[in-house]
Amino acid sequence: MTRSQVTALPRRRTLTARQSDLLNRLEELFLAEGFAGFTLDDLAARMRCSKSTLYALAPSKEQLSVQVVSHFFKKATSRIEERIAEVADVRARIGDYLSAAADELRPASREFIADIAAFPPARAVYELNARAAAARIRSLIAEGVKLGEFRDVHAALVSEMVGLTIEHIHLGVIAKRTGLSDAEAFEALAEFLLGGLSPSA
Repeated sequence: MTRSQVTALPRRRTLTARQSDLLNRLEELFLAEGFAGFTLDDLAARMRCSKSTLYALAPSKEQLSVQVVSHFFKKATSRIEERIAEVADVRARIGDYLSAAADELRPASREFIADIAAFPPARAVYELNARAAAARIRSLIAEGVKLGEFRDVHAALVSEMVGLTIEHIHLGVIAKRTGLSDAEAFEALAEFLLGGLSPSA
């Protein structure tokens, strides 16, 4: 995930304070319970607002779902970048990046991730962010190689492998196959990656 990420949604006008609050509350609901099973009537009832208020955010429930998913990843990206911005050591920055990614995704329920996987427009947003995360890690690896902190590796290949592992952590594949929690899996991934990049490895 990077600051330069884009979403599948068209550019829209600035949200009002009420709309921003509504989007944040929808995000919290979706993270906890997923979104596929809700109708606009359900969401209006849960948010204690009218359907017209929801239509002001997006013209359909499907587009609203994509907007909330995009909102989640945009906020997560910003917080991750803020967290690593002042970290000078590139090894620490990679470790902190993976740790921050784990922290940001911890509130996402299996239902939320499953609904993203099953809904192509939301899945496209997810995959866009996964590619951006791989690109970010690739840039950090390249920086470490240039500085002599990492041995010379194929940064693109390594970052794609890391990206696939992150995706499998998110989808619950790693937990199912290894019994590790997501946080434990991210910690192990960071140790494995940094150990493999060490000049003495």
